[in-house]
Amino acid sequence: MRKLIWDTVKVFVIFIACTVIFYAGLQMMHKEYEQFHRYDPPEGPSVKVFELNESFIDRLNLFLRLGE
Repeated sequence: MRKLIWDTVKVFVIFIACTVIFYAGLQMMHKEYEQFHRYDPPEGPSVKVFELNESFIDRLNLFLRLGE
């Protein structure tokens, strides 16, 4: 009985330690990416992939044809 309790305590301590390490890692990642500006304009040679020259009817026709 004593060995079962000791094994349970060891597993519980290891679980808590791993949880604390995982949480600390998440906090470090949050601090790293907190100041990351995702919506800055792109730098370098970028290509525009969406043209607004199409009419609404053309877009609707493409939508219905492709089934998206």
